[in-house]
Amino acid sequence: MSPIELTYLSGADIDAVAPRDDEILGAIRACLAQQGRGETVVEPRVHLFPPDAANGHFNVLRGALPGLAGVKVVGDYVDNHLRGLPSELALLLLLDPATGAPTAILDATAITAMRTGAMTALGGQYLARRSSRVLGHIGARGTAYWNVRLLCRVLPELDEIRIHSRRAESRERLAERLRRDLAGRKVRAVASWEECVVGSDVVVEATRLSEPQPLLRTEWIAPGALVIPYGTISAVELNLTEIMDKIVVDDWGQAGAGPLGALRAHVDTGRLSQANLHAELGEIVAGAKPGREHDGETILFWHRGLSITDIALGQAVLAKATSLKLGTRLPYRP
Repeated sequence: MSPIELTYLSGADIDAVAPRDDEILGAIRACLAQQGRGETVVEPRVHLFPPDAANGHFNVLRGALPGLAGVKVVGDYVDNHLRGLPSELALLLLLDPATGAPTAILDATAITAMRTGAMTALGGQYLARRSSRVLGHIGARGTAYWNVRLLCRVLPELDEIRIHSRRAESRERLAERLRRDLAGRKVRAVASWEECVVGSDVVVEATRLSEPQPLLRTEWIAPGALVIPYGTISAVELNLTEIMDKIVVDDWGQAGAGPLGALRAHVDTGRLSQANLHAELGEIVAGAKPGREHDGETILFWHRGLSITDIALGQAVLAKATSLKLGTRLPYRP
């Protein structure tokens, strides 16, 4: 039997790879099209709540693309900022579906932020008005930067960015980083949800609540806006779905699974079901269903985190790292 080795990519390796915006978006767009054509396997995420966890839990995501399978474990710990740590720390295991052998282990902390930003951005590309100018972003966690950066890439008319989060220092820090990296766009840290949301063409809700609170008011949403809520704990009102012309999700199979998610209560009470769901985003990317059809549509896109996007971006990062001779080869079996 031949020895089996795998590649380990550390956080420093991922930073050195530095995938470009178009590489990130391209990898996620391609895997969504595969999903839309029925070529992938997505298992609903599961949650692990350790008995001694303090305000946190683990998410376990599993899926497969043609020729590649993977499992990601990501911690979601709200108070990690008090320890100087990201709130989400992740590892991704890539596997050969032909043999079951592991092929790579990646620090997926940055990959999680990038693929989340790409999913948000592709939702914007297919579901927002092309003329959208104002983005209201609630939340300043690790994924927030990539949400804004990649939305600006696919919606080039965005020129006013509003950032709100509970902690003033976090929203000011994110706003300053975005001002530096998105030269030419007006970026403001604002003190309230209402100031952030009212008049925004695209609204992203990425909060970190400990219990459901209806902080995002339905009455603040402008006709024709795109709303993207993906907080783990719901921050939206139950009547939010009632004003929507279309509701799109990343994967219906996981929309109704598990106790968490921004629209968990909407599924449980029948406000969101397969009967009134317009599409999965992959169906739109693959051309099987339409995205936005006119500027007057008010649209909601709910994404919970899609395992195949981690696998697709992990594969792309691994390929680039190999070409750059980055990473460490580890023995698995002699």
